[in-house]
Amino acid sequence: MLKSYIEYLRSVRNLSPHSIRAYSNDIAVFVKFIEDRGKAITDTRFEDLRAYISMLSGNRLSAKSINRKISAIRGFFRFLNREKLMSGNPADNIRSLKYSRHLPSFLFEDEMKELLAADFNDFWSLRDKTIFEFLYSTGCRVSESTALNVGDLDLKGGSAIVKGKGRKDRVVFLGESTKNLLRQYLLKRKYFAKRSDPESLKALFINHHGRRITNRGVQYILSRYLENYEIMKKVSPHTFRHSFATHLLNRGADIRIVQELLGHSSLSTTQVYTHIGLEKLKKVYLDAHPHARYIPDSHNDM
Repeated sequence: MLKSYIEYLRSVRNLSPHSIRAYSNDIAVFVKFIEDRGKAITDTRFEDLRAYISMLSGNRLSAKSINRKISAIRGFFRFLNREKLMSGNPADNIRSLKYSRHLPSFLFEDEMKELLAADFNDFWSLRDKTIFEFLYSTGCRVSESTALNVGDLDLKGGSAIVKGKGRKDRVVFLGESTKNLLRQYLLKRKYFAKRSDPESLKALFINHHGRRITNRGVQYILSRYLENYEIMKKVSPHTFRHSFATHLLNRGADIRIVQELLGHSSLSTTQVYTHIGLEKLKKVYLDAHPHARYIPDSHNDM
């Protein structure tokens, strides 16, 4: 049943390999838990799920991780219902756990400007600067940028087509500085790509072996660059995406447009960036307005 469900996720829902692995692992652990209780998966009851969640909480998993597992299990049971392998969904009445959403880390515009001001003196430093500029210009996930092919670029039109979550294509836009860097990078890239590997020849961003660069490779490059900057924040490749969204909203962009640019299926996911803007506005107000902070007046305190 699990194999059938995974095939359904792959062929019908068109999920990415990463998502499929996560679903598969989550459900496999749950199936083993149910079997250890002496039951078949189709005999699962509400009480079994409560016991499973209790076990996960006892293992100190975060509420967010537990909710992801609940969602995977709920989808698995829906599939079994649709295939008439069981009746009823014991996970329907399981409520997701509440958790506090952390505001994503982002760089202020002057911090981003400083990071992107690095010069390049060879092909590899040019590649690094181009990757950083691309991430900030487009708001792409790092996985979307590493999966990009040269043929996905339209430098004349100033855009690129990336494959987002659910393998949905969307158009992202390239700023002038990004287009200029890409043109310089592409002129030299062909001499460094591994010619015997068709996949490497297609890949936009390549590593020192001439093959497609990985997400971890981009993370390593960024961490190496950050050693030369005094940025007292945790910065990852995803920080470029957070900064992209925050800067657009702070400059008055419509939130639904930003949602489209980020490839979010739900507006609520994008709204977290409005909270960042509000926190910044609140700080400016508290620092600047003469009556923003209450100062007791001893003469009128009666």
